[in-house]
Amino acid sequence: MDRAEIFAKVDHTLLAQTATWQEIQQICDDAADYGAASVCIPPAHVKQAQEYLSGKVRVCTVIGFPNGYHTTAVKEFETRDAVANGADEIDMVINLGWVKEKAFDKIEGEIRTVKHACQGRILKVIIETCLLTEEEKTKMCEIVTAAGADYIKTSTGFSTSGATFADVKLFAEHVGESVKIKAAGGISSFADAEDFIRLGADRLGTSRLVKLAKEESL
Repeated sequence: MDRAEIFAKVDHTLLAQTATWQEIQQICDDAADYGAASVCIPPAHVKQAQEYLSGKVRVCTVIGFPNGYHTTAVKEFETRDAVANGADEIDMVINLGWVKEKAFDKIEGEIRTVKHACQGRILKVIIETCLLTEEEKTKMCEIVTAAGADYIKTSTGFSTSGATFADVKLFAEHVGESVKIKAAGGISSFADAEDFIRLGADRLGTSRLVKLAKEESL
């Protein structure tokens, strides 16, 4: 698999709390230069990034991030605001407390609400695999599929660990045919990226691959 194929599946990501516009601008430039699928950035920078990129790269942002325990109404508003500011893709975090309570109807309802607020934009649902049991991960594959989301995503990158090969394999075995997979968090080499793609990941949330490519070109 060549580098261009890998970069075409990368959501080039910067979600640090201290991210400045100058750093976001650099992420946008790098994503355009390397042919990334999107830039994944904080909601506060979506409008400026969309204007700056002028359609060169899709703009993705995060909702209910990183803990997922915002109310559904807040997530819905965040999504509508992001769409109004020009977001092309939305990555939302589920309420993990509801998973532990087995409040699966609430989770499915919330995903449906956010999907409706996306107004046709791609919705990726972050289930934070490192905090869930195997049974809970499998159930979330079922719920995300039933709710009509476009992707199931492993991680925020802000919890105890990120994507694992085992979790992407589990997703591929249990998610519906209409749902794609995004692996995010801790993807630090092109070899790992290839393995995640071979296991079924259609998107990779990372900033490291572009950094590696830039270092190699020095």
